[in-house]
Amino acid sequence: MAEFFQILSRDYMRNAFIVGITMAISLALLGVSLVLKKHSMIGDGLSHVGFGAVAVAVCFGFTPIYFAIPMVILASFLILYLANKSKVFADSAIAIFSTLALAIGYAAIELGEGINFNLGNYLYGSLLGVNLEDVILSICVFIVVVLVFILLYNRIFTVTFDETFSKSTGTKTTLMNIIISVLTSVTIVVGMKLMGALLITSLIIFPVLSARQIVKTFKKVTIFSVIFGALSFTIGLLICSIVMNLPIGSSIVFTSFILCMICLLIGKIMKKKC
Repeated sequence: MAEFFQILSRDYMRNAFIVGITMAISLALLGVSLVLKKHSMIGDGLSHVGFGAVAVAVCFGFTPIYFAIPMVILASFLILYLANKSKVFADSAIAIFSTLALAIGYAAIELGEGINFNLGNYLYGSLLGVNLEDVILSICVFIVVVLVFILLYNRIFTVTFDETFSKSTGTKTTLMNIIISVLTSVTIVVGMKLMGALLITSLIIFPVLSARQIVKTFKKVTIFSVIFGALSFTIGLLICSIVMNLPIGSSIVFTSFILCMICLLIGKIMKKKC
C-alpha cells in the first residue's frame, strides 16, 4: 500500500489515476445497460470513430478532444438511427462507422505529413499524455454519469430489460437510449488518451461479464461491475508502473481478463454448491 501511494506522489501518475478511476467507474456503469442489451460493441465502434476524429483534428490544427466529442456523439446518433429505423442491423451499423472512421483517420495521418503529434498515444494509451484539463473534464463526466444513473435508475433498469414494457409505462425509451449513447461517447473520448482507442472498450465489457458470473440481480451486477472496473484499472496501473514500456491499455485488458476468468471459476463453484 505504501508503494502505491509513493507511485501516486508523482504528478503524472496522480493525474492518470484520477482520470482512469473516474472513467473506469463511468464506463462500468454505462456498460451494465450496454452489455445486458447486447449493445456492448457500440463502445468499440465509437472508440474507432474517436480515433479517426482525433487524427482529423490534428491534421487541421483543432483541439483533439473537443473536436472528437461532437463527432463521436453524432456517430452514436447515426448508429442508433440505422439500427432502429432501417434494415441495417446494429452490428452492421457499428462496423460501417468503425471502418469508415479508421479509414478517414489513417488518410488524415498520411496526408498530414510532418505533424508533430504522437497519435499512438490515442491508439494504445499513455500515462504521460494526461494533463490537468483531462482531470477536470473526467471528474465532470464522472459526476454526470453517476447522477444520471442514480436519478434514472428505474428507467434504465426497465429500458435495459424490456423496451416494449418501458414504452407502455410512459418511459421515453428513445430519449433514454440517446442519453446513454451520449454519455458513452463523451466518456470514451475523455478516457481514450489514457487507455487507448483500441482497448478502452474492455472497461465496458469485462467488468459486467465478471459481475454476471457471480451475481444475478441488476442492482448487484451494477455494484460489482463498478468494483471490478475500478479494481481492473488500479491493478493495471500498478502493473504498468512496474513493467516498463508496457502500455497502460494493454495492462488493464490483461487484468480485466484475469479477473473475468477468476469470476467465471468462482461462479462455477457456486453453482456446484447450490
